[in-house]
Amino acid sequence: MKNFLFSAAMLLAASCTGSLNDSPGLPGDGYGASLSHEMIVLGDHLEDPYSVENITKALESLYPTKADRVVVDATHLYVRFLPADEEQFEELEEAGLELLDHPVDYEIVREGDYYHDPEVPEGDITWQYAVVDQDFEFPEHIEYEILDNCYIPGTGATKADWIDWEAVERESYRLTGNAGMLAPESKAGESGTPQGRITIEDDKAENSLSGVKGVKVSCNSFVKFAHGYTDSEGYYKVNKNFNSRPRYRLVFKNSKGFGIGFNLLLQPASASTLGKNSPKGVDLTVTSSSERKLFTRCVVNNAAYEYYESCRNDDDNIRTPPSNLRIWLFQNLDASSAVMLQQGALIDDSIISDFLGEYTFLIKIFLPDITIGLKGASDYAEVYSRTIHELAHASHFMQVGKSYWNQYIKFVITSFVTSGFVTYGTGTEQGAGYCEVGEMWAYYLQSKFYRERYNMPDIAFGTQFWFYPQILLYLDDRGLNRFRIFAALTSDINSREMLKKKLTSMYPEYKSDIIQAFGRYN
Repeated sequence: MKNFLFSAAMLLAASCTGSLNDSPGLPGDGYGASLSHEMIVLGDHLEDPYSVENITKALESLYPTKADRVVVDATHLYVRFLPADEEQFEELEEAGLELLDHPVDYEIVREGDYYHDPEVPEGDITWQYAVVDQDFEFPEHIEYEILDNCYIPGTGATKADWIDWEAVERESYRLTGNAGMLAPESKAGESGTPQGRITIEDDKAENSLSGVKGVKVSCNSFVKFAHGYTDSEGYYKVNKNFNSRPRYRLVFKNSKGFGIGFNLLLQPASASTLGKNSPKGVDLTVTSSSERKLFTRCVVNNAAYEYYESCRNDDDNIRTPPSNLRIWLFQNLDASSAVMLQQGALIDDSIISDFLGEYTFLIKIFLPDITIGLKGASDYAEVYSRTIHELAHASHFMQVGKSYWNQYIKFVITSFVTSGFVTYGTGTEQGAGYCEVGEMWAYYLQSKFYRERYNMPDIAFGTQFWFYPQILLYLDDRGLNRFRIFAALTSDINSREMLKKKLTSMYPEYKSDIIQAFGRYN
């Protein structure tokens, strides 16, 4: 796996600013410092209080005169799946299953963000654990195992039997030796519905504190799962109540559809553990001093959410990136890319093979769209800036299509090699126009977003290269805004001169400004 990651990084390093470096990620010392964000360490197997057998025993303990008249039938099944590939994994996700890569009926000795079963080969998808309805139809072509029959009580007493199922639930925790997991308030007969707010601090912004937007808050106690999504202000409320202290996670599969992946395992979306907390909810403020992975995931999440929101105005649109966009984060790279592989932009096999060798098939199977290199990105603003750049590329891809993008990525990689590992080459190589147009747009939009967010009207990115994003910034300053510029970036525009002609044709009222802008930078 380590060789694969290094080889994959070599492929992606050529694609946008920076070069490959090898140094440790930046540690955090804020919230979560006591929690590991590496691999989960499991301890002893625990008795599941929600098994049909244990719920029946608890019922008999509390209601000895009613127990023989009430049959506890399974409402859910605790199962695990072993997907053979990403297609099978996505099939399970599309069935609405909440998948965990670790069992829920084991003690967690050390918290973490991921787990890989030691009996599953490294590089393969590990066992995925889930709770399904009792009548769930299992896909015949996906390996699975039923681990337990479960009864997950509803809320309050039923009209038919007047049994307090929450009290039965608490009694089952006690009888199975899990009473220590009950929250103090639930021992007094009060359950809680987790709700709260997740926020993040951007110390360079005028309004420094904002909600973490559209992120999934998932919590569980054994096989009882609940989740909710944060709104645009970071507030959330999950869909079930708990008697015990549930284990909380932020799952970076956004309500907009994009996923932030790469936990050192090949998964579509990363998760950051928040550990066990009150059944009434947990509030969290993330800062640059927080655990590094948690901080960068939250920044990228917000940058992408806000970018998707910004792509439309009353009159014009910028194409939003794909709803299922997959973003990988690399803490030890300063290079980023928008290779759009999951969307079908598969470049020539021989080029991929030059970089990845025997691991070529893996990069094709797990298909990132965007990678963000985070080396040296110590604050919100820098992570935000790099993310916007790649999202601008993703919008461009949606407008020009796969054939155009194949030529673009092919140029970036081959010029990186033939120029002696100079990012973007020298501009004299065949196909340079694809890069020229694409990077002018991405650096221009990166600069625009940064200027608007941080009130820095003179900031400009990418001005050191042989292409000139200054041209588009110049035009923007004179009223030709990003929506109108984007409309000109069609699949037939693959050189600076063609872009100039297209803009002049579309916006004749700006002809003199366009001629002046393109003439100024040669």
